[in-house]
Amino acid sequence: MSPTKKIAPFRGYVQIYTGKGKGKTTAALGLALRAAGHGLKTYIGQFMKGQSCGELESIHRLAPFISIEQFGRKSFLPIADTPSSAEVRRARRGLRRCRTAMLSGDYAIVVLDEVLVAISFKLLSEADVLAVLDEKPDAVEIILTGFHAPASLVRRADLVTEMKARKHYYRKGVQARTGIER
Repeated sequence: MSPTKKIAPFRGYVQIYTGKGKGKTTAALGLALRAAGHGLKTYIGQFMKGQSCGELESIHRLAPFISIEQFGRKSFLPIADTPSSAEVRRARRGLRRCRTAMLSGDYAIVVLDEVLVAISFKLLSEADVLAVLDEKPDAVEIILTGFHAPASLVRRADLVTEMKARKHYYRKGVQARTGIER
């Protein structure tokens, strides 16, 4: 399939994958994989991630159909009452990059991975993300992932899927496994 620019042949919607269960990013990646199979291009901006993981290696092999950038730090960001100015700058830069990708005409799908967590950690505001959604071109699908989806974004979305944890081996002390969780 040719890696030429291909605009979505559909009306784009806003989707949210949220909840405390596993699978939000995985669902977004699955959608990007499906779109690549049809020659559509996806941009993924990862807000809370900055470390190497299996999805990065896979996605690089799917270029130019899927592009990914990380805006998080190399280690886990601890929950703090007041985030550092560096973390806020990284998140704002990420939101600007996602907006640019959304408006570029190059991508049928734009994923803001863990953006809901960035809002929860006060790295971004709900208003900032809503302002980006207000500029969404009709032919671009937007995916927002992360736990604690704010009510304002749930109202704005066209589709909301909540992942619910019913049972997880983490509770038995199993750490994240290479190729499965990371």
